Amino acid sequence: MTAAADTPRWTIVIHGGSGSMRRGVLSDADDAGGRAGLKAAIDAATAILAAGGPALDAVEAAIRVLEDDPHFNAGRGSVFTAEGRIECDAAIMDGATLAAGAVAGVRATRNPITLARAVMERSSHVFLAGAGADGFARAQDIESAPPEWFETAERRRQLDEILADPDAPFDSAMKYGTVGAVALDTRGHVAAATSTGGLTGKKWGRVGDSPLIGAGTYADDRACAVSCTGAGEYFIRLGVAHEITARVRLAGETIEDAADGMIAELTEMGGKGGVIVVSADGSGGWAFNTPGMYRAMATHDAPPEIAIYGDE
Repeated sequence: MTAAADTPRWTIVIHGGSGSMRRGVLSDADDAGGRAGLKAAIDAATAILAAGGPALDAVEAAIRVLEDDPHFNAGRGSVFTAEGRIECDAAIMDGATLAAGAVAGVRATRNPITLARAVMERSSHVFLAGAGADGFARAQDIESAPPEWFETAERRRQLDEILADPDAPFDSAMKYGTVGAVALDTRGHVAAATSTGGLTGKKWGRVGDSPLIGAGTYADDRACAVSCTGAGEYFIRLGVAHEITARVRLAGETIEDAADGMIAELTEMGGKGGVIVVSADGSGGWAFNTPGMYRAMATHDAPPEIAIYGDE
């Protein structure tokens, strides 16, 4: 059914990470849990957008739901570093103003995406890291959480498996549980947000693409909003999120062509992952080169579409 011409347009697209999810391999419980988490996140965003709220609020709300859900590698349920710690990264960007905020190596802030937004709105900086970022969270009265709140038995098991076989390919399970959201609101503004615990067994303070503005997260009202998930080192080298935006804005590509083109380049380099995109005209979608990607989308005139596997 086509909406009336005067119906305010809005779109929300979210992801819960790309990776090796295949039918018959992912357990029924993980399948159901992942879909339920995506539904809860997209419902939280939809409630804001349908009421005429800003895209920035919608993407933050969606990410907070996923950060609190242990099925995803962000906030609670994040993966462990090689040293047995959990270090979270997040970024958020406002397409209307190009304002952005990001944090990396956060260990004590319950919702890193809310901290990233505080960096954007309450500081003169874009990117804070480590103890300083957690200190800023305390100064801003942003809710903290103890280490045990973030930890789950399954993430500990995954770390133990990797440490038991150090010669195995790094993060061989290929389960990039990074979460992301992109939205267009009824005022025509776009926003993007991404949050992650990174890679299982990461060392030496490694930071991936998720909190890097232009690599894993970007939004520009003149084109689109993008959030990425996957092997961060490749997304950083290609500047994927900004590149997609630039192809739409400067080369006149559709978001589908721009996203597919960047995933093709990623594949040629040997990288794995995916992207979600929403354009300033309300179209939205995704592209990925892994067997699956947790993903969902809803618009002003279409109910939520939720999927995990590549054949959905």
